[in-house]
Amino acid sequence: MNITWNVSTLNRRTSDGFVTTAHWQCVGADGDISDSVYSTCSWDGEPVAAYDGLTQDQVLAWVWETVDKDATEAAVQAKIEAQKNPVAATGLPW
Repeated sequence: MNITWNVSTLNRRTSDGFVTTAHWQCVGADGDISDSVYSTCSWDGEPVAAYDGLTQDQVLAWVWETVDKDATEAAVQAKIEAQKNPVAATGLPW
């Protein structure tokens, strides 16, 4: 299973460049089956780094200070396993 994290966008104050919100996604793939978790993290305060110099790795480190990375990845894995091994189905027998 392949797990990747990404930041899709940042919200910031234009007055000082402080990032107020990061929109992030954790995506898992196992062959043709994939699933994901999307959420946001928000902060208050003063800029700790210049907006123009931020990297995705730096912002993800901030996200992981707030979000349980291992639990999020486990949730994505569980969602993929549920697709691979469904416990319920719909349809008609004819």
